[in-house]
Amino acid sequence: MRLVPEPVSEATVPRAPQRLGAVELLPGRVRAAVLSTAGGILGRAEVSYDAGTATPDDIDAALAGAAEIFGDHELRGVGVAAAGLVDPLTGLILEVNDVPGLHGYPVTERLGALTGARVRVEHRARLQVLGDRWFGAGRGRRTFASVSTGAVLGVGVLYEGEVMAPPGGRSGAHMTVSASGERCTCGNLGCWKTLATTGWLLARARAAGLGTAASLEELVGHSDGLAREIVDEYAHNLALGLLNVQQLFAPGLFILHGEARQGGERFRSVVEQRLRDGAAFTGGEQPRVLVSTAAVDDIALLGAAGLVLSHA
Repeated sequence: MRLVPEPVSEATVPRAPQRLGAVELLPGRVRAAVLSTAGGILGRAEVSYDAGTATPDDIDAALAGAAEIFGDHELRGVGVAAAGLVDPLTGLILEVNDVPGLHGYPVTERLGALTGARVRVEHRARLQVLGDRWFGAGRGRRTFASVSTGAVLGVGVLYEGEVMAPPGGRSGAHMTVSASGERCTCGNLGCWKTLATTGWLLARARAAGLGTAASLEELVGHSDGLAREIVDEYAHNLALGLLNVQQLFAPGLFILHGEARQGGERFRSVVEQRLRDGAAFTGGEQPRVLVSTAAVDDIALLGAAGLVLSHA
């Protein structure tokens, strides 16, 4: 008797699990990651380029190098967390002040050709709120804000379950908080970015004679009382922009990512207290501040993955 194997239908062949593709496109750097649908990072890659001199071809090469991490994975889609002004409808990066080569760059088209997957793009800081919404401290909430701190500043707002991302809108880094303030890289005076980023912090420390301090963490650990005053001033500057967000949308919860982690509990509490003092609380949820404690803060990549899930 000859045994004839049963035909195997396509339905019985196990399929590789679908993965989420995530890309973070910043001045001088491209990061990419493959994630599970639960938000676990299964592999990552990073490629650098010269922000000031890069041509679109150079950025193509950097993007292609980072996208190699996707390999043979079956991707449900790819989300891109990009710096600058983006147009999600056309998939273009319209403007990045520090990277002329990214002006008008068709990032979704380029990545789509590299991966064969559907690609969506959104501003990095606005997008990261989806990382907290799907995988972080914002799970289960319909309204809250997610804040990027450090060299890159911005805030994303989830309001009644929807990301506040109007066409042409940005991340808040260029809202005017001091009409007679310093000139920003965008050309305007007194942007939030000029007072609440690492550049301001270190310049302020140098002007105060604390030139050896190279980070918020070092200033927090400094024994000089002046260092403490500078850290508190930095926290107040950060809260200044967040107060505008609280006044407009009353998110109640602010989740801080990036450099704020180095500031410790005092830094967090100063930001929170400034928010409460200036919010004119008359009802609803009083502002709270949480700080991400992740050793590696992948919130932008998680947000890009969340963008894919949000459109699944």
